[in-house]
Amino acid sequence: MQIIPAIDLIGGKCVRLSQGDYSSKKEYHDDPLEMAKRFEGVGIRRLHLVDLDGAKAKKIINGEVLKRISSGTSLQVDFGGGIQADEEIEKAFTLGAKQVTGGSIAVKNSELFNTWISKFGSEKIILGADAKNRKIAVGGWEETTTVDLIPFIKDYVSKGISYVICTDVAKDGLLQGPSSELYQEILQEIPGVKLIASGGVSSVKDLEDLEKIGVYGTIVGKAYYEGRVSLEELAAFV
Repeated sequence: MQIIPAIDLIGGKCVRLSQGDYSSKKEYHDDPLEMAKRFEGVGIRRLHLVDLDGAKAKKIINGEVLKRISSGTSLQVDFGGGIQADEEIEKAFTLGAKQVTGGSIAVKNSELFNTWISKFGSEKIILGADAKNRKIAVGGWEETTTVDLIPFIKDYVSKGISYVICTDVAKDGLLQGPSSELYQEILQEIPGVKLIASGGVSSVKDLEDLEKIGVYGTIVGKAYYEGRVSLEELAAFV
């Protein structure tokens, strides 16, 4: 299982939110590059970088941070937040992203998202499937749609998607454990999908449980920043 630390950006700084609520913002570090180097230093290979300013603005805002991390480390960065147009996805790749995550765009403009899958290929595009009560949530999780989670993923896998980041919004940032049963169900329903679990990780045991289920990767954010899981413990999975 891949350990994929998350760096969420507001104003160029590392922050975390709870359940996507911007008013719950907590700053953890002024320099995202330094934070990224810590992860790289213990052998972690991937990084989930989220432009929260961009998610609101519907365009890349923290592009300079993406560029600094991509050029200053060997981490494979998957980048998301506000990528809603051709010029924005091109910009993300130009700035050094190895993969781009599309969430809201996959719901709101599936035609455009499908062209990206065709153009850039399944190794470059990640489907962001965020859910509240098994319904897809978009727009920084402020809007819950009527779209059912598992059929939504299944449809995009049939169109060429390999990687899926699934966040259970109800769990995110609360350190109360991940939605293991939901992930197990997704893997049973859609064999072969590279499922990346996100939200709720609170301990090494949570990581061990997710590894047993067979997820491809797990995103770790608040658990690390709040000291529930150490760098050394994350490194044990590498």
